[in-house]
Amino acid sequence: MEHVEYVYTVGMTDAEVDEYLRTGEHGVLGLADADDAYAVPLSYHYDGTRFLLRVSHHDDDSDKRQYLETTDTATFISFDASMADSWSIQVRGPIAPWDEDVDEATLDGWFPPFRLFDEAVDDVEFTLYELRMESVVGRRTVE
Repeated sequence: MEHVEYVYTVGMTDAEVDEYLRTGEHGVLGLADADDAYAVPLSYHYDGTRFLLRVSHHDDDSDKRQYLETTDTATFISFDASMADSWSIQVRGPIAPWDEDVDEATLDGWFPPFRLFDEAVDDVEFTLYELRMESVVGRRTVE
């Protein structure tokens, strides 16, 4: 295609992937149920070994909760793109509730402020999920 502009990308090193994930905060989680797909923006926390997602819920019938229960392999994409620079990291693996107790002060340090959408603060609860990082692929633009 001669009238299309291209930007070249390269694979990231493990160190680059680690740095980008440690400094990032948000991305999109892709889930599935048979032939149906569902994607939701979420905040995450990565400490070099664990990849945790903060999932809000305010009722047991939410789409998120239903798809979390039916997904065998989840995909999370963290990215940033501009005209001059871009990067993306894809994390894939099994996802399950994270059972360790964490106090609210620690959670506030791990995650950015939660963005409410038409919910009362008192009605929102969180569950932490761990996405086991079985496959991690990063790409960035060539400088």
